[in-house]
Amino acid sequence: MHKNVQILDMEMDDRGYVEKVYKLYNVNHLPVGIHMINDNVNRGELNDWLRLRSIPASRKGIEWALQQLNISTTQELLVKSFGLSLSDQYWIKPVDQDLRWDDINFFNNDFSEDIGDLLFGLRDSSENINLISPDNTSDGNLKKRWKIINKGRYLLKSGSGALKQEIYNEVLASKIMDLLDIEHIEYNLIKIGDESYSICKDFINDNEDLIPIFRFINQKKMSQNDSSFTHLIKLLEEYNVPNYRKDLDQMLVIDYLIANEDRHYNNFGLIRDVNTLEYKGFAPIYDNGCSLGYSNEHFGEAFNPKWKPFMTNKIQNQLELVSSFDWLDLEKLNNIDVLVNEIYPNTDLYAKRKEEIINLIKYRIKKMKEYINKK
Repeated sequence: MHKNVQILDMEMDDRGYVEKVYKLYNVNHLPVGIHMINDNVNRGELNDWLRLRSIPASRKGIEWALQQLNISTTQELLVKSFGLSLSDQYWIKPVDQDLRWDDINFFNNDFSEDIGDLLFGLRDSSENINLISPDNTSDGNLKKRWKIINKGRYLLKSGSGALKQEIYNEVLASKIMDLLDIEHIEYNLIKIGDESYSICKDFINDNEDLIPIFRFINQKKMSQNDSSFTHLIKLLEEYNVPNYRKDLDQMLVIDYLIANEDRHYNNFGLIRDVNTLEYKGFAPIYDNGCSLGYSNEHFGEAFNPKWKPFMTNKIQNQLELVSSFDWLDLEKLNNIDVLVNEIYPNTDLYAKRKEEIINLIKYRIKKMKEYINKK
């Protein structure tokens, strides 16, 4: 189902794997990137879509959680909550249950926090657990969960290692984009017990889908003469996506400034109207934690340009893909040291780290200024 639109009939096994597709009702509402083969839905792509909609098997603690629930796969867990998400309006409706979208979607109805508690180690038993939760369809390897706060839907995310630097990076990136007038998702810090997490509000409403870029670009085969970037540009023009050039420019600039190592095709995307299927534009920038040398292993490398998400040859630089810097005023970042000292914790772990982060950002600002002046 796509909200109230019936897309197809399918049969699934106990593991949440699609074994058969019986009838297609509406090809236009198929998830983006799923193709037809000889008038039949590509079942392999449908299963990939469901798998990638599930919690990754690599997420820390998920294997233990599945054992507690006596569930074999994260895809099976997804089916237990009808495949519902807080990122789009797709869901799975059992043929023997009289369910209505208005009554079960997570945008307008309460949901259980039991799975979130289990994933966060706040409960050690699956007894009497309620599986109806958007946490069953949250992607990414870091520990995360959804909570309802003052009727809003908020995502809480942890960091990795002893530093857990990703959560502070999210907040700093948000503050930098505030200063540079870049549209983005606001991140803040929240504490539960002794643990700190980053927190942001859901930016999708009940009439929108978030379409990851990797699904958007997989709609059509890339020409041999195109790069991944030019292929994307052609599709953005073909689908009349508004303001895409400025949005891409701003994403490339902020990723350079914070040395973002993880801007892959699944953590930026487009917002689409559920009813008209028209693209409204790029989603505000989100998911910026794996940046600023977020671990000791990555820190030294952060001083050198990264090539994600659009690979170029080694002579070039991803900044060359930026069409205009006219909107950018780097002088607004002159007090970056104040922001860093405010956001990152005053602990022994961060005593030297904060100075390193400040030096890294100032280095990136300097290199960007040199590039713009030379251009």
